[in-house]
Amino acid sequence: MAKQLIQTRFFQRLLEIIVPISSWFLITLPLWFSPFHPALVAYFIIAFDLYFFFKSMSTAYSCVVSYNEILFHSQIKYYRKLRKQKNNVLLNHFIIIPNYKEPIHKLDETIQELINSDYPDKNNFYLILAFEKRETDASKKSQYISNKYSSHFKEIISCYHPLKYGEEPGKASNQTYAAKIVDDYVMNNNLDRKNVLITICDADSKLPKNYFSYLSYEYLRDKDRLFHFYWAPVLLYNNFWQLPFFVRMQATLSSILRLAFLSQKENLIQVSTYSTNLWLLKKINFWDIDIIPEDWHIFFQAFFTFGEKVKTIPLFTIVNGDAVFSGGTIKTLANRYEQEKRWAWGVTDVGYVLKRFFQTPHIDLWQKFKKIIFIIETHLFWPVSFFILTISASIPPLINPSFKRTVLGLLLPKLSALILTLSSGMLILYIYLDIKLRQKVNMKTSASSLPLLIVQWYLLPVVSFFFSSLPALDAHTRILLGKKLKYKVTEKV
Repeated sequence: MAKQLIQTRFFQRLLEIIVPISSWFLITLPLWFSPFHPALVAYFIIAFDLYFFFKSMSTAYSCVVSYNEILFHSQIKYYRKLRKQKNNVLLNHFIIIPNYKEPIHKLDETIQELINSDYPDKNNFYLILAFEKRETDASKKSQYISNKYSSHFKEIISCYHPLKYGEEPGKASNQTYAAKIVDDYVMNNNLDRKNVLITICDADSKLPKNYFSYLSYEYLRDKDRLFHFYWAPVLLYNNFWQLPFFVRMQATLSSILRLAFLSQKENLIQVSTYSTNLWLLKKINFWDIDIIPEDWHIFFQAFFTFGEKVKTIPLFTIVNGDAVFSGGTIKTLANRYEQEKRWAWGVTDVGYVLKRFFQTPHIDLWQKFKKIIFIIETHLFWPVSFFILTISASIPPLINPSFKRTVLGLLLPKLSALILTLSSGMLILYIYLDIKLRQKVNMKTSASSLPLLIVQWYLLPVVSFFFSSLPALDAHTRILLGKKLKYKVTEKV
């Protein structure tokens, strides 16, 4: 028994470190392999550059498709279409706002947007304030919100999550505690779980006016709705002009990438703020309480239970959220680094997915394989890309002088630079979409600030290193060394 337990732990640890080891392997490959086989290193770098160029093109295309879809769907009056749907009155919306030490004005702004919804029947709206018991001001916030907004919801329920042994502090354990309270309420009031939609709404997420009408309409028309998540991109524009220069660039990049994901339906997985039904959550026993990144993880919990029927359905509208802002520049930059590191900690999902791959013979093998390739690709190239694209091409000729005298050795840095320059051409499109998207959420660009918005992209390598690759590599290294990541709430003042 003890031997079997040791083998299980060894196997689990092996799965957990596959991607972190691979990250360091690829980053250091030009250093230790160039003395022996510089040509192979050169071919690898060129292949990676071409891969990056392809990804840049496909991301740009997906951005355009998503943006055009958002324009199209913004013209549709979903609240009118919803009224024509049978059984629309049976739907009940439970909006869970997980929060810990969030400023009361942020909660106010978020709840106000819920009230402004164009949903035809708000008598079926329930607000769930998911506090942490360890927050001393939680009860005061609850009382304030209940007094101010009780007339706008069928019911406001406050819950106070007591962190227990074996639980990780964060959204996953908090949401599970809140969702179980919702489930008890639903059963006690004879509601049907299949008609109960749960929306996880971050404390700084401003849901668009048409969100619940659009969501409900899609849900009622969806034949496989019980197995689906629903997601609109959370764009980080709400506090855009308050942000320090470097964080503003990172917020733009994150927003553009989320826009691109929206139309990549095959690989779409929800993040941050999303909706699903209570029946599905109950079937998979809600969110695992011993993990930190929860949004992709809950998707894979469902996928490895029900298979390819589980999908994330795009909602072509915009959720406006806050980027990291802590008041001072230095503190904001430090918190932005910590946030990216926490997101990159999602690489732990790779070990979970690989383990479940072997435990689920009832799920189609090809479907599982595609999901594994996608998640490994995402987390592997997160820390690796910067190093290969920027400095790797100069290493083989430097370490192996004889290689520099070959045609390939002479061409490698030039060819790599050319491919990267062509890829950078997509930035023109990103600048345009960034401006147009912010117009959609009333975060306009003045003529005087336009030159800075263009010039800032010359600093993209610096921003990518300090606020993407480095924190991701930090997370991977911590996993390799067996260190835990302490959950830190991202400060947004």
